[in-house]
Amino acid sequence: MNVRRRLLGYSRRYLPILFLAVLLMACVGAAHGLMALLIGPIIDRVLNPASAELPVHLFDVPVFHTPIYLNQIVPAGFHNVFSSVAFSIVAVFLGKGLCDYLANYLINYAGYSAVTDLRNQVFEKLLRQGSTFFETNPTGRLMSSVMNDIDKIQVATSTMLADMFRQVFVVLGLLFVVLRTDWRLAVFSLGVLPFVLVPTARLGKRIRRTSRKTQDHTGELNQILQESITGHQVVKAFSTEAYEAGRFRKAARNLLRSNLRYTLQQAIASPLIEFFGALTVVALLYYARAEAKSGSFTPGQFTSFIIALLMMYEPVKRLTGIHNIFEQAIGASEKVFDYLDRKDDIVERPGATDLARFSRSILFENVRFRYPAATGSGWHLDGIQLEVKSGEVVALAGPSGAGKTTVANLLPRFHDVTSGAIRIDGIDLRDLTLASLRRNIGIVSQETFLFNDTVANNIAYGLAAADRNKLRAAAEAANALEFIERLPKGFDTMIGERGVNLSGGQRQRIAIARAIFKNAPILILDEATSHLDTESELAVQQALNNLMKDRTVVVIAHRLSTIRKADKIVVLDRGRIAETGTHDELVAHGGIYHRLHELQFLDAGVAIDL
Repeated sequence: MNVRRRLLGYSRRYLPILFLAVLLMACVGAAHGLMALLIGPIIDRVLNPASAELPVHLFDVPVFHTPIYLNQIVPAGFHNVFSSVAFSIVAVFLGKGLCDYLANYLINYAGYSAVTDLRNQVFEKLLRQGSTFFETNPTGRLMSSVMNDIDKIQVATSTMLADMFRQVFVVLGLLFVVLRTDWRLAVFSLGVLPFVLVPTARLGKRIRRTSRKTQDHTGELNQILQESITGHQVVKAFSTEAYEAGRFRKAARNLLRSNLRYTLQQAIASPLIEFFGALTVVALLYYARAEAKSGSFTPGQFTSFIIALLMMYEPVKRLTGIHNIFEQAIGASEKVFDYLDRKDDIVERPGATDLARFSRSILFENVRFRYPAATGSGWHLDGIQLEVKSGEVVALAGPSGAGKTTVANLLPRFHDVTSGAIRIDGIDLRDLTLASLRRNIGIVSQETFLFNDTVANNIAYGLAAADRNKLRAAAEAANALEFIERLPKGFDTMIGERGVNLSGGQRQRIAIARAIFKNAPILILDEATSHLDTESELAVQQALNNLMKDRTVVVIAHRLSTIRKADKIVVLDRGRIAETGTHDELVAHGGIYHRLHELQFLDAGVAIDL
């Protein structure tokens, strides 16, 4: 579909508003024409006392050739040229101002509303994407598209759209005046427009490409900014402020070049119009001398013509600038529509089943998986055959890169299996609705993410109003109630971005309280105590024990001491299941788990000796 048509499609809901705005803008254009027409009577009649009586001829109605006189327009109480013209000037300017004000508001309302719909649609589309999408698209670039690219579209479809309608109708109103005065002279005067409009149209394609590059450089700048702010402690720890500043300056220079290129491209139309306009005025003055002598038209009529023509060049110049801005918006919209046209990685099948509540088992049937963006021909998971029964605690162990987190991420369908199937209570995950599947799964990871919101809203995430008794019970079970009540506003305390106002242990217990509050029957734990000190780890571990009661748990284990009591330990190696058993069985077996256990025991011994 044509990009312009697609952009305009977002305005369909607001067509009645736009239609009314267009009518008002037509009145604005007519007012400009009347302003130019009134110059003739001012020069020929108002400034000539001998000709101060009515009637004053303004123009003939096209086709019918019916003359329109000034006294037919103004109220009957005005009996001379001066009072009629004075009333007309005030009425025209007042009417123009009111119509322009209302039309400008209506067009901006429709434009801003349409672009808000577009921005909401893009954001919702991004939220539906799977993990692969976010792993391959930097955060800064996504933010740049949702904000900066759509801002370009917003300017074009609101402020510039209003200006475009205004200028178009002004041109039409003034065009009527110059054609009514002398159509041959008008055709001659307007003959220069192709010399301006053709180059402008060709420049539009270059402006669109430049706009796309500008948005890419803006995305790169946003990415560096986002990384530097988020990772500010790493930057300071490695004293790389100068390095990051250099990266930022380089990206800023690239953006500067693109902006200057756009400025050069869009600015050329204005001097072209002014140059050809000056040539036209010189030719008109030469022509007017001869015509005035022959009496073809009066000085007032020629003045109306020349002023209308000069007034018309300004909106034409504005329209070329607006065209360039629209081309810039089209360039920005291409990336936005790329996101909208992208197929969702994770989709529900038609007629998907709603999973009421997990009750029997989770079954991995010969699961194979490869990350879409990965290079090479190997599998990240190869032939995983595993059953997790209801109420079991199953731990995933193994060296780094063995596939532990990948197995866990397949369960809530952050990714889909490449082949094989995962079944919950006998139903393939892909046959379940995403909402019901994820409603049955709670996750507590080592990288706790909290929102810049109150403690209560982080625990009851996604609920507008939560039962405070239930909140307190969840916090108490997570060993978090004591420190929450010591906060300045208790549950209503803002915790800052990513929970920056809390300690690591406190953040983790808030996350556990969130999982307890959700009360999902399946729980995924990604080594939730690995980054904590001994005291915090003890409190979190107690909270985890409360969380794990009467739930089916999949634990991703990095420290083997935390999974000694698991019902079953599954050892992964290079994407395959290498060993399965209890802690004691695997230690006695003398395989991979035994080796990892010995290494961690030796590391602990060294740490104690130190």
